[in-house]
Amino acid sequence: MENLLLQNIAKHVTLTPDEEKTVLNAFASDRFKAKTIVIKPGDEAHFTYFVLKGILRSYTIDDNGNAHILSFATPGWWVADMYSYLTGKPAILYVDVMEDCEVLILQKCDSERLFKEVPKLERFFRILTENNLIANQQRVLDKMSLSAEERYEKFLAKYSDIVNCLPQKYIASFIGVTPEFFSKMKANLLRRK
Repeated sequence: MENLLLQNIAKHVTLTPDEEKTVLNAFASDRFKAKTIVIKPGDEAHFTYFVLKGILRSYTIDDNGNAHILSFATPGWWVADMYSYLTGKPAILYVDVMEDCEVLILQKCDSERLFKEVPKLERFFRILTENNLIANQQRVLDKMSLSAEERYEKFLAKYSDIVNCLPQKYIASFIGVTPEFFSKMKANLLRRK
């Protein structure tokens, strides 16, 4: 399973066998059952998860009790409350487990140590951060300029491997519509086919 982490890193940087060992030794591993909340607002979330198995989601809850999903993390993806991770302040997001999962956990202090011991990792995480920034910017632009149907099509393309595992209300939340609207929209799309 740890090979998945090394494969993920190898997409952007090449590590020597010694560097690979150093990297793997910096991570702890854990397993969580479905419905476990692994981060909640107020937690000190100075770590990031690399998903080996299962599905996690990050989200916030507004004053009306509505969840707004920011991301889903599947095997090979990273998930964290980046605000807490980077600032050292309490978390502002929830991260929970949607499907039993196995993760590798990297503490912020261990990532700083790794940057010194394996400088290539600084480049790796910079690339991840840049890609995340681009994806978030695109998502904001999509929300402003695309219809709900178009946002759903993009969702299907991005998360095709898990779309059938997700409750419809989570997909609705991710694309920014109510579950009722999503149900009607999906029915209309099916009628057109």
